[in-house]
Amino acid sequence: MSDFTFPFPVLVCDVGGTNVRFSMQSEPDALLGEVTHRKTNDFPGLVEAIEDAIPDIGIRPRSVIACGAGPVVGRQLKLTNAPWVMDGADISKRLALGQGLLLNDFEAQALSLPTIPTPWARQIGPVAFGPRGPQVILGPGTGLGIGALIEAQGRHTPLSSEACHIDFGPTTAEEWAIWPHLERAHGRITTESVISGAGLVRVHRARMLSLGAPAPTLDAPALTAAATANRDGDEARSLELFWRIVGRFAGDMAVAFVAFGGVTLAGGVLPRLIDFLDEKTFRNAFEDKAPVDALARKIPTRLVIQSDSVLVGMAAIASSPRNYAIDYGARGWI
Repeated sequence: MSDFTFPFPVLVCDVGGTNVRFSMQSEPDALLGEVTHRKTNDFPGLVEAIEDAIPDIGIRPRSVIACGAGPVVGRQLKLTNAPWVMDGADISKRLALGQGLLLNDFEAQALSLPTIPTPWARQIGPVAFGPRGPQVILGPGTGLGIGALIEAQGRHTPLSSEACHIDFGPTTAEEWAIWPHLERAHGRITTESVISGAGLVRVHRARMLSLGAPAPTLDAPALTAAATANRDGDEARSLELFWRIVGRFAGDMAVAFVAFGGVTLAGGVLPRLIDFLDEKTFRNAFEDKAPVDALARKIPTRLVIQSDSVLVGMAAIASSPRNYAIDYGARGWI
């Protein structure tokens, strides 16, 4: 739908299992306003969270573009890690909107890839980013988000994914030692059960149990604080192991999509662990993909260190919807 438009001002919303972030774009291509935060569990749904945030934002929106951590079916999205069900038609009616759009969170993250400023990301390894082909984005937070982006005839097409729920197994001797001790989620060991905020805690607990130590009780922030306080301690070793696991799974996704355009890491967990990232070790894990290791070595990697990049990406959709291959007719709220 080349004539599809979003009436301004447009409110962009990033809805996670823990936090909701809002920002307003007053007109096309304008700078985003200040980001406003709310806790997801403090509200029964998106409408209530928006109404609570409007006094801080200052103006009411005429359109809303929201992304959430869960699959989108038509104009509805059920959060995977929170009880919200976001229904576009209902949100539009209750907020008296002129238009709206729901995106899976990492579908939106994928769409944001062309808009990420260079200073907002840290390159990992020697391979530089450039316009080469498909891109992948993945990031651990409350869960694990995964998406991809392709471009054809000047239009960006996102590919959402639920690869966070595929089974995940050990490869190295250290991983084989800890795997029997890993706490299972829904009876399974999946990529999300290992590569997420909760997964970070599971990895540390399993590692300590494999060494014959008592089960630790640290949550993710306390684990990170302890690792920072003692860079030679067990907590730091667990964070380094976590980065290696992230690296090898990122390499799996790179190979799966033949992502010569690069793999971008995002989410709420990894930027907090950046001091424990060893680039050489990460790239070794990323590239260890025989018989296609030569392919993996050509794929660049980076870490987004600015959490607002997805909001900027959704604002770009509002400003230039025709640049994105989205089925607005089926997914637009009006």
